[in-house]
Amino acid sequence: MPNIKSAIKRVKITKARTLRNASAKSALRTALKKFEVALRERDLETAQTALRSATRSLDKAATKGIVHRNYAARKKSRLTKRLHKVNQAM
Repeated sequence: MPNIKSAIKRVKITKARTLRNASAKSALRTALKKFEVALRERDLETAQTALRSATRSLDKAATKGIVHRNYAARKKSRLTKRLHKVNQAM
């Protein structure tokens, strides 16, 4: 446990940020999972809505530094590609 006042404050700040980041990352995973489920069930309207939501979540997470911006771009590209592939099959 730190003894210095500034170090004690840093520990508190780190805990708060860790919780916030974990919450945001969990929300991101949920958005991605909703898209996966909609795609698996071949519900295109729900999948498109879920893709919009997932894209927005990825952009927000990348902006806030929760995920790397290249990861977000790659993920968005792959999700869009999968939606179009299912769309073409139907």
